[in-house]
Amino acid sequence: MAYAHAMKAAVIGGSGYLGTELLRLLAGHPELDVTLVQAAGAAGSPVTARAPGLASAYGDVVYAPVDPDACAGADVVFVAVPSGASQDLVGALVDRVGCVVDLGADFRLRDASAYERWYGFEHRRPDLLARAVYGLPELTRAALPGARLVAAPGCYVTAASLALAPLVAAGVIEARGVVVDAASGTSGAGRSLTDQTHHAAVNESFSAYKVLEHRHTPEMEQAIGAELVFTPHLAPMTRGILATCYGRATRPTSTAELVELLATVYDGEPFVQVTPALVSTRECYGTNLARLTARYDERTGTVVVLSAIDNLTKGGSGQAIQAANAALGLPEVTGLPRVAVGP
Repeated sequence: MAYAHAMKAAVIGGSGYLGTELLRLLAGHPELDVTLVQAAGAAGSPVTARAPGLASAYGDVVYAPVDPDACAGADVVFVAVPSGASQDLVGALVDRVGCVVDLGADFRLRDASAYERWYGFEHRRPDLLARAVYGLPELTRAALPGARLVAAPGCYVTAASLALAPLVAAGVIEARGVVVDAASGTSGAGRSLTDQTHHAAVNESFSAYKVLEHRHTPEMEQAIGAELVFTPHLAPMTRGILATCYGRATRPTSTAELVELLATVYDGEPFVQVTPALVSTRECYGTNLARLTARYDERTGTVVVLSAIDNLTKGGSGQAIQAANAALGLPEVTGLPRVAVGP
């Protein structure tokens, strides 16, 4: 879909769930024109073979082979390939395009040595880590304008960081002993099936996985500024994350004070809604919204913060576009939905 004076955008990894969501959102973006869609496993096939719902915007588009050279000169390139695979692509793109937004984990962590422990690979481009700007605009907005390399946050990390970072920064909760329990829809596991993500395994079931070893743990600690225990769960739904976060209060507080603190921190933020009511994933379905609320338990001195997002949008592709908007000097809200799909 072309617009007068639109910037050129390319998507590498356009056949996965995040890539498909990028294409869906970019189809309605008035300033970014998708001129190239690459996908290694789907090269040569039409986009509509993998994503029939995109036919009205990409009916004639065919997935191209992955080739960073073909992206040269683009204003922005979104890289949506598995973690460990993007660093070589990003290395070949940075400084040859206006901005690279990596949706994988390869440039999120500041400590290159952490990748071997948490991701199982040795980082091959540690020289680029210092150049990468973390793409969570509500927390890192000042560094985004003009950024050439943006590391889009993980989905669980987004939900937990928006909930907890303000409370840690304000000294309301202790920076140790934080607990994050979060449940995600099955799309968070990606398009490729495993024994654990088949419909028959997920339907009518609710399970924890990767207990004490999930790779988003160090990224959460880095973004929140606290030591924590993270337990992810797989829920029998397609999209969404609900994070229930616990912290020990540093002083007596109240539910009203906590909600007011979050509301003040996020006042004016177009994609964060703070409410005194409990929140749910349905309220964010298909949007770039995060909805937050908090509670204080006087009996135990515990702060509880609830955070709901759509893992593919605010937890993935929507946030990547929000960060790209900021990097390119566009209003952050451009092309991003704030009204949920329902029922």
